[in-house]
Amino acid sequence: MADVSDPAINEAYLDVRSDKSETNFVLLDYASDRSDKLVVTKTGTGGLDELTELLDDAKASFAYVRVSYANDKESTREKFALVIWIGHNCKSVMRKAKISVHTADVKNVLRVYSIEVAARDKEDLGEDQIVTKMRKAGGASYDGV
Repeated sequence: MADVSDPAINEAYLDVRSDKSETNFVLLDYASDRSDKLVVTKTGTGGLDELTELLDDAKASFAYVRVSYANDKESTREKFALVIWIGHNCKSVMRKAKISVHTADVKNVLRVYSIEVAARDKEDLGEDQIVTKMRKAGGASYDGV
């Protein structure tokens, strides 16, 4: 089991969800290579671009991000994505093996999201790709997506 008991995780999650906050992502990393305790590594306001820059190819991490996109000229939607990151240079076989079990624990804290994205390369987190997945997950689409 992943240790997600740090109150800072829930506080960061609520901050990302708050309409009154500019914060639009939180990044969670393991406290150490041998630990199953997750800690808040970074929060930010730069969205997917900033989050992607922070991801370490040698680590496994979790992230929660708010994505805003327009359906038409009059409306904007805000949706949330849960990102499960396993960098392609992550050497820890045990970490890779445990990540699916740990994902269930993370989902107990980062509860509300439109899509779940499993990513191994930073290209997996392109804004166009994420928005397309969100539109498909959103139900009725009148713009042909």
